[in-house]
Amino acid sequence: MYDLTTWSVFDTFTGAALTGPLAEKGIKLKQASVVTAEWGEWKKAHPTTTVLVESLALGRDPDFRNNRDANGPIFPVGDVDPRLSVHEDVIGVITNSGKPYAFQRSRAFIELNQNKQVEFENVKLILDGGGIRAIDKDGSDIGSHQAFWFAWSQFHPETGLWPES
Repeated sequence: MYDLTTWSVFDTFTGAALTGPLAEKGIKLKQASVVTAEWGEWKKAHPTTTVLVESLALGRDPDFRNNRDANGPIFPVGDVDPRLSVHEDVIGVITNSGKPYAFQRSRAFIELNQNKQVEFENVKLILDGGGIRAIDKDGSDIGSHQAFWFAWSQFHPETGLWPES
């Protein structure tokens, strides 16, 4: 991820500028929520949503995530946390206490569709337009990161995992 004006490069997990003038200033971006959903369900729930024009997507294959890592990560990832498979999708958050925490998306989706609560500390997951969003107890959006388990657990090796045993 990079800034088109200064060409500063950002770490997509931490939001910190790594190179360029914005790194020299110590700029760190606030985490924006990532919600993955089927377009039809999302558009029904959020009719004013607009999308990036594919021709402006800087050469990315629209289905890059589903096929790119089919045989495992395409780069070395170090010791993989064995609690989940490397490609398991998680919703990762940093709680108010500063603890990194991950929710297994597939299990959370089942629980939420059965009207069960999925929570940890100040974080509550809700269904949103066919996807899952993390909110605070007061209903405000918490910047959450949907990622493969291998990536989240590499950036946050001390992460908690829902459901706790």
